[in-house]
Amino acid sequence: MRSKGRTDERAAHTESTAFDAASVARPLLRSGRIRQALLFIASGVLLALSMFAAISFGAKDLTLSTVWAAVFHYDRSLMTHQIIHELRLPRVLGAAVIGAALAVAGSLIQGITRNPLGDTGVLGINAGAMFVVAVSFAFFPNLPYGTLIVLSFIGALMSTLLVFGLGASAPGGLTPMRLTVSGAVTAALLGSMTSGIAIYFDLSQDLAFWYAGGVAGIKWSQLEILAPILLMVIVWSMGLARSISLISMGDEVALNLGINLKRIRLLGLLTVVVLAGLSVSAAGAISFVGLVIPHIARKLIGVDYRQIVPLSALLGAVLLVLADLGARMANPPEELAIGIMVSFIGVPFFLFLARKERRDL
Repeated sequence: MRSKGRTDERAAHTESTAFDAASVARPLLRSGRIRQALLFIASGVLLALSMFAAISFGAKDLTLSTVWAAVFHYDRSLMTHQIIHELRLPRVLGAAVIGAALAVAGSLIQGITRNPLGDTGVLGINAGAMFVVAVSFAFFPNLPYGTLIVLSFIGALMSTLLVFGLGASAPGGLTPMRLTVSGAVTAALLGSMTSGIAIYFDLSQDLAFWYAGGVAGIKWSQLEILAPILLMVIVWSMGLARSISLISMGDEVALNLGINLKRIRLLGLLTVVVLAGLSVSAAGAISFVGLVIPHIARKLIGVDYRQIVPLSALLGAVLLVLADLGARMANPPEELAIGIMVSFIGVPFFLFLARKERRDL
């Protein structure tokens, strides 16, 4: 009887402890969700403010009321409205969509490969798309934009296969550091070939925009094709986020939880290739957005890719919109390349991460 009494007391104590833990966990969970919601709201507000600032400031500064009127009550007869509607608005929207795409691509690469140095530029994916753009300029100079998009995707896919093939062929298999090295080698190889084509066919002037990266050339006709596809692919990426969260914890964990590693990695890489190929076809080879932003998102919101992917999209859009604004404001009326502005942040960040990774090996 005493033994039974002790057992009952122990069970009651366990239930009481569990109840206490649950009562403590609920407010913590609730506060965590509130914090996440506030982060998303703040990021959305920051993006809206950045876009309004980017539309307002430039070679000719415009008032907020003029910007508001041009966006929502467009009058073709007013020069200021034409400047906003035909020049600034498409480039700002293009910068936001492309920044979101590159950041999401970087977060997917980092999760799938568990490589903190993962980025479409660092891994040579952008270089493949650039190479095909150069070939198309040399042999088919009058291709429509839709065809250029398809060719950029093929180039990005080609370089991705080459990078992973080189990394996996080394003794010991594919590791994050080997992936980074093979990406750098592939980027250097394809970059040299692209430069050779540009020099031989006298395309240096035509390809200068794609080399440096920029959104100044984005028009409404391009945006009508580009934006819906990129936004749909970003939404698709959010559907992969749960599986990628499990893969980022390790292959064994993911397999034990029923994740098909090959299928998810293939779908994830194809998603990255689409995002990178489309972005390069419109804005050129912009690196480091996909490297920096996912790390910031992970620091702010945690390791769950269901939160990292959408937050990366918002922060990537903010970064590229502000980089474009900085490129225009640095030396008006001349413009710097947007890739240079992003590199001011990206290169030191990459060196810091590379040094940290080498120290952890």
